[in-house]
Amino acid sequence: MTERRRRRHDPERRDRIVDACLEVVGEVGVAGASTRRVAAAADVPLGSITYHFDSVDALLFEAFERFARRMSDRFEASMAAVDGVAEARRAVADLVAVDVLTDPHELVLTHELYTLAARDPRYRRLTHAWMARSRHALARHFDPATARLLDAMIEGLTIHRALDTEPRDRDEIELAVERLTRTTAHVD
Repeated sequence: MTERRRRRHDPERRDRIVDACLEVVGEVGVAGASTRRVAAAADVPLGSITYHFDSVDALLFEAFERFARRMSDRFEASMAAVDGVAEARRAVADLVAVDVLTDPHELVLTHELYTLAARDPRYRRLTHAWMARSRHALARHFDPATARLLDAMIEGLTIHRALDTEPRDRDEIELAVERLTRTTAHVD
C-alpha cells in the first residue's frame, strides 16, 4: 500500500515522462515513440500521459525543449570554462570531437528535432534559441560573425561525424577551427 500511495502522489512523474520521452525518441525516433512506449519507459500508467499532456505533440515539444536547453547549458559551460582564444579553439574542437552529440541518442534526438523544425515553426523557434545561445557562448571569445560561422561549422561537423563512414580526425577539426578563427578573435 505504501508503494501505491507514493506512486499516486508522485511529484516527479511529469519529469520522468518527459525524460522517458527523450529516451524513447533517442532509441526509436519520433515515429516509433508511442505513448505506450513512453509510459513503459517512465514506469507510469498510460493514463498519466494524457493527464499531464494535452497531446503527444505537447509531450514531444516539452521533451525537445528540455533537450535543447540541456545541450545549450553544456555548450555554454564548455565555453565559459576557458580563457583566451587558444583555449577557446581547443574547447570548440572538444565540442565537436568529444563533448557534444557524441552519444548516439543525442545524435538521433538532434536530427529528429531538426526534422520537426523543418516543418513546424514552433520547433524552429527551439532550434533558433539553441543556435542563439551557442553563438552567444562562442561570442565570449570570438567576434559575432565568427561565432555564427563556428556554430554552423560545429553543426555541420557533428552531422558529418554522425553520418560519414570515415571518422573525423581531431587534427582536422582543430585545423578547421584555427583557419576559421585565425584573424577574427574577439578583442576585449
